[in-house]
Amino acid sequence: MWTQKYKPKSLNQFVNQKEAVKILDEWNKKPPKNKALLFCGPPGVGKSALIEAYAAENNLDLIQMNASDYRSAKQIKEVIGKSISQQTLFKKGKIFFIDEIDGLFGREDFGGAGELIAIIKQSRYPIVFAANNPYNSKLRSLISYCLLIKFSKISVWDIEKRLKEICKNEGIAYDEDVLRQLARVCNGDLRSAIIDLEIVASGGEKLSLKDLEDLSPREREKNIFDSLKIIFKTKSALSAKLALNNVDKDFDEIFWWVENNVINEYESPEELVAAYDALSKADMFKRRISSRQNWRLQSYMIDMMTAGVAVSKKEVYKKFVKYQYPNNIIVLGATKQIRKEAKELNAKFTSYFHCSTRKFKSQVLPYLKIILRNKKFKEKFLSQFGITIDDLKVLFG
Repeated sequence: MWTQKYKPKSLNQFVNQKEAVKILDEWNKKPPKNKALLFCGPPGVGKSALIEAYAAENNLDLIQMNASDYRSAKQIKEVIGKSISQQTLFKKGKIFFIDEIDGLFGREDFGGAGELIAIIKQSRYPIVFAANNPYNSKLRSLISYCLLIKFSKISVWDIEKRLKEICKNEGIAYDEDVLRQLARVCNGDLRSAIIDLEIVASGGEKLSLKDLEDLSPREREKNIFDSLKIIFKTKSALSAKLALNNVDKDFDEIFWWVENNVINEYESPEELVAAYDALSKADMFKRRISSRQNWRLQSYMIDMMTAGVAVSKKEVYKKFVKYQYPNNIIVLGATKQIRKEAKELNAKFTSYFHCSTRKFKSQVLPYLKIILRNKKFKEKFLSQFGITIDDLKVLFG
């Protein structure tokens, strides 16, 4: 993948992030007041690439984690464990990088900031966090322990310049207008621009504006399309796994995106069988996570639905595929109001019965359904809770 091939290997190669490089360099030269850094900026501007280059130049062991792979900050703390205070085997320095922490808090990880602050206090080594949105209210207490480094969107001019360098290196003929348009529609996301360039260049002929007809401007939060391109257009297991970095979707939803579009991408029966076999294993792990609440299985689910699908093909297809919204998501959109009402009703009853939603559904609701067959009890029940017959239909599904 060109995103890996043309990733900056040293600090002086970074495009339009001179201020971030300067702050990072100064932080390294003198004992830092803040033992932790917080990289903030939109996807595709070089947050993870910068820390990788920094670690390489300073001969540091880089220990990377993605918060999306874990359910809570406490779980991250448990995984890091003793490594935040122990030396490496050859007494090299090391640095920790924990990406997408704002996504972690988005999953209702109450007290999560306190767990991350505890990691900072206990660690003998520098820790770098990364977030897309520095204004998340749940990051406020964490920020006071960190040196904040803001990454700006990369300018159209700098992106166009980088795309020209890649075309020259790959021997690709192009019209100036093509690269300028690619640079404009990516909204400051260099990684996305490089992905788009690789896709349109796959035909092997001179690039023209006609090649861009299917690449309409899109918001960066829709970069599930970029991730699908990587999974379906690479045979590298690692590249496929990394494709989920910074995707503003939960893994259950991403599973349906991959499952729904694999048949449009792969052509041979053998490839489809292998891909769906990988997806069936991912689905098995997904169900076990849900039934057993064993979130350690999530990494296996991710491996199967990304790397498993990517290596199922014999060749990379150079055709353009317009990826479709999964039917499951369309259905979820149509039933959004009903699900919202059901959630509100569940909240009302779990509060009354002093139990979790899961216990209410499994241990209370089945018996309640039987008891409500008594008309007099049903009338009192509806009156007491201020609900209607229609509400009961929603509650019982």
